[in-house]
Formats: sequence, structure tokens, C-alpha cells
Amino acid sequence: MDAILRNFSGGSVETRERDRGGKPSREQVEAAVRTLIAWTGDDPKREGLIDTPARVARAFEELYGGYFECPIEALSRTFEEVGGYDDIVLLRDIPFVSHCEHHMLPFTGTAHVAYYPEGRVVGLSKLARVVEIYARRLQTQENLTAQIATTIDEVLQPRGVALLLEAEHSCMSLRGVQKHGVSTVTTQFTGVFQNDPAEQERFLRLIRNR
Repeated sequence: MDAILRNFSGGSVETRERDRGGKPSREQVEAAVRTLIAWTGDDPKREGLIDTPARVARAFEELYGGYFECPIEALSRTFEEVGGYDDIVLLRDIPFVSHCEHHMLPFTGTAHVAYYPEGRVVGLSKLARVVEIYARRLQTQENLTAQIATTIDEVLQPRGVALLLEAEHSCMSLRGVQKHGVSTVTTQFTGVFQNDPAEQERFLRLIRNR
């Protein structure tokens, strides 16, 4: 648990320290946006763009709000009254939007999360909340996958966690090779899902079956 507090606290102590230190002011952010607008060749003083820097600052607060939330806290409340249930718990088709840390362009997709409880369960919405918190940061899909799976595994300590993310990256569809409709799939397995191929296959079959 100490490891996860160090590595995944993002929205708590680490953020507060950054706020007291070198975090740019709102005025600096808006000035930077005006510079980018001018660099593109447009006039940041024209009517349609005059309020854009303030809008962009507010949008960034929302899009990257995951830096100010703690995924560990989202999983902190669990329930032991499960009537002896010890089979798989699966959430399919959790939508998410994140931003590529290389180009700051969005990638959009769905997450499928499963775990085998070990005597306690967590509220279903909390699993989706963990996905949301990590997605609202600058990411690679690989890192996003690992963070979600590791957090659920270390906080809940279940018998196993399975995670599959499928997303389309606009840094690939809007620029560069400009290939539309290409999906990237990443997976992470722990515990029984990692050790037993039959459990991996069951997880994948449950995702596919509708």
C-alpha cells in the first residue's frame, strides 16, 4: 500500500505542493493560449477569439481534473456483506476520454474492468471513477491501463484483476499517418487472471457476449 500511495496519489499531497510552488497563474495560462493563437497565424484580439484564452483555461481544468483527485480514496469504502459471493465482478463498456501526453490530442474509447473479490466488494461506480480519474490526465494508453489495474489490485487486494482498454487516438487519425478507425487495445491481468489462461478467456468472452 505504501507503494501505491507514493505512485498514485496525484491529486493529493503532490498537487498541493505544486500549487504552493511553480504552478502557473490563470493569467499566465491565458497569455500562453494567446501566444499559441498568434503562432497559428490568427489574431487573438479579434472578436471570435478574444475570450478563447479564458475558455481554454476552464476547459483544461475540466479535462485534466484527474490530477486533483485521488483514485485511492475512490476505492476506500468497501462492503463485506456479499452473501458469500466470490465470483467475477465485471463492468463493461465504461466510456472514457483521455489526452495523449505526446501531442495533447484526445483519445477516446471504452474500458472493461473485472475483479474476483476477496471477502469484500466496492461500489460499482467507484471502479468507473478510477478509470475517469486516471483518464483525465496526460497519458499513454499503456500507462493508463497499468495505473487503473495496479490501483484496483493494490487497494482492494482481490484474487485477481482484469482490464482491457480499446481506444482510437486522434494523434494518429488527425495528424501523421492520418488513419481513421484504427483501434488500440491494451490489457493488464493480475492474480488468477494472470496465472490462469482459462480465466483470461472467460473475461474476454464475457466482454464479447451481448
